Amino acid sequence: MSGGITLTSGELFLGGMAAFAVLAMVVKTRASTKRARAAAEIAQAGTASVSLVGRVLVTAGVIVGVQWLVITYAATNTTLLLVVLALPALFAAYTLTKTLTVTQVRPSKRGAR
Repeated sequence: MSGGITLTSGELFLGGMAAFAVLAMVVKTRASTKRARAAAEIAQAGTASVSLVGRVLVTAGVIVGVQWLVITYAATNTTLLLVVLALPALFAAYTLTKTLTVTQVRPSKRGAR
């Protein structure tokens, strides 16, 4: 007589079902983790654009507020008036020019050798 384990067919079936259940749980957990990561990335991308819009609106509000104060209370000081109106315009022009200027042309993959 050997000291091995003797299992009935019912016990083997239940062991196989338990192993299958564990495997199914692992697969389901991994899939839900991937879905959660994808949802987090989508939420972060959406938040980034909303955050950018918020920062742009706050900055624009500050610039308009300062311009309004200078125009209202120091309209006789021509130099200050020109600085307050021209400086934001220069920053905006620089940013737009830099954004819209193509600095490098890459060859297409079809025509590249």
